[in-house]
Amino acid sequence: MRLKDKIAVVTGAGSGFGEGIAQRFAAEGARVLAADINADAAERVAAGITGAVPCTVDVSDGGQVRAMMDQAVATLGGMDILVNNAGIAQRRGPMLEVTEEEFERIYAVNVKSIYLTTIHGVPLLRKRPGANIVNIASTAAISPRAGLTWYNGSKGAVWTLTKSMAAELAPENIRVNAINPVIGETGLTEEFMGGDTPELRAKFMSTIPLGRMSTPRDVANAALYLASGEADFITGVCMEVDGGRCI
Repeated sequence: MRLKDKIAVVTGAGSGFGEGIAQRFAAEGARVLAADINADAAERVAAGITGAVPCTVDVSDGGQVRAMMDQAVATLGGMDILVNNAGIAQRRGPMLEVTEEEFERIYAVNVKSIYLTTIHGVPLLRKRPGANIVNIASTAAISPRAGLTWYNGSKGAVWTLTKSMAAELAPENIRVNAINPVIGETGLTEEFMGGDTPELRAKFMSTIPLGRMSTPRDVANAALYLASGEADFITGVCMEVDGGRCI
């Protein structure tokens, strides 16, 4: 059990990568707070995981993030692992057609959320030996595609924040790493591709040397390694889980 007796808070746990991470961590012995903006989704995922606790949260709202951390303490006893997975996509299209409101929401969910979970979460992590953070970024951070400019920038910020956070928190023995998944089988697939047709899927998969999209299992396996004691000398790493997309 690679996460035996650890407590993990996973945002965006109601579907996709977050759901896969919550399930994988629990299978390895962690107690999980499954947090999502969709209350029904959080309840569904938590109901399928022994001992998991659901939490409804908008990660762009400081008061709600603080309440999420308070819930982790009250129901599970603290937090050893923080997974910043919650995120939203930009619908594929010209950058000049993205509204200011859409831009602000992308950055609030994808970037501001990490500020908020850090401000309210690091005090909890300081109390736990071996504590760490896993941020879910994207291959868009290092190999951006046209038509997703503002999303690409938000994930580039996650990439840089991960390294800076790792440098600042290392003296306290808190590790910070990130995962850069390639496009995956999640609820955001259609947004990324600008539609979901066999032709578009074939076009996207042709850019991935291993010939398929990522899956929640792929990302969960990487997150498990980075969060576990096996990676206790690894910090500031942004691991591509991309089938070779960024080679």
